[in-house]
Amino acid sequence: VCALSKRAVILQSSDILAYNELPLHQANSINGNANGNGNSVGGITAMASKSSAPQNIIANAGLSYEDVLNDDFQFDMDGHDVMVFLHIQKTGGTSFGRHLVRDLDLKRPCECQRQRKRCYCFRPHRNENWLFSRYSTGWKCGLHADWTELTSCVDVELDKNEGETAKRRYFYISLLRQPIARYMSEYRHVRRGATWKGSRHWCLGRQATAAELPACYKGNDWLDVDLDQFAGCESNLAANRADPHAGRSRLVGCYNKSSMPAHEQDRVMLSHAKRNLAAMSYFGLTEYQKVNVPVHFEETFNLRFAIPFEQHNTTISATAVQNLRPDQKRRIEKLNSLDIELYAFAKTLLFQR
Repeated sequence: VCALSKRAVILQSSDILAYNELPLHQANSINGNANGNGNSVGGITAMASKSSAPQNIIANAGLSYEDVLNDDFQFDMDGHDVMVFLHIQKTGGTSFGRHLVRDLDLKRPCECQRQRKRCYCFRPHRNENWLFSRYSTGWKCGLHADWTELTSCVDVELDKNEGETAKRRYFYISLLRQPIARYMSEYRHVRRGATWKGSRHWCLGRQATAAELPACYKGNDWLDVDLDQFAGCESNLAANRADPHAGRSRLVGCYNKSSMPAHEQDRVMLSHAKRNLAAMSYFGLTEYQKVNVPVHFEETFNLRFAIPFEQHNTTISATAVQNLRPDQKRRIEKLNSLDIELYAFAKTLLFQR
């Protein structure tokens, strides 16, 4: 895996353009290199000579894990370092987010307001945010913002929030969960009446249209939906939540499904998600919190949790997976095939680290 340690090279390059602007042999090279091993970077870089305009696929993407490892750096709470949490639905991110604002051993602990889901996570000597997350800043970039939305939004929102422009270093973090259990958890959540209406689905300066993302239900929610109906909606974004790690970029025509064949779009998105995940400062797996939090997160950022994490191996969703009919399980596995491949990639990479 190439973790792209020198992010400035990508940020300043103009080598990523719309898929449908490429000659056929170059378009095919993307898919040929998206081979499931994360080796997609070469195919994208090969486009440089044909580019006509810059495309900041990962603008403000921050420092990678490799940067952190090789540069022997320390997260500077007194400087302009900001931790950005990419929170994917039903991965345990709510619990992890609470740990970040309540349980870190800090010189100036986050100040959490009673009866409110908001904490002030300021630097030791001034009122500037070092954490960009649901509990510290709210959903400033939209509900469960994806990679594209976050990287194009965080800097602007922090400037507005703090009333000044600063040259910040960003460190992106995220959690992944076993895809079938995660899908079943989201299904149960929606069945109880939850919606993601606050999601922006933003790409290239605009939101996805109703034609690009048709609603799966009429009315205010999808209360009491059965599993077969839930899985049968083609525009249901519960499937393949790996997309937030890739973001909906110009490279795949944003939410325009007619921009390229679906299977080619999937491979490009998966390749992009693997690259971004590998280049994040930190990612963890919900099923291995005892491993990735004490060992990986704390050593990466040189920060310590005052309260240890608990590992919940048995969940209602895991039981629901066991109770699926064989045909339902096959269908859900097919719907989440990209997530399954990304999760296997992430698990291997995590334990290598």
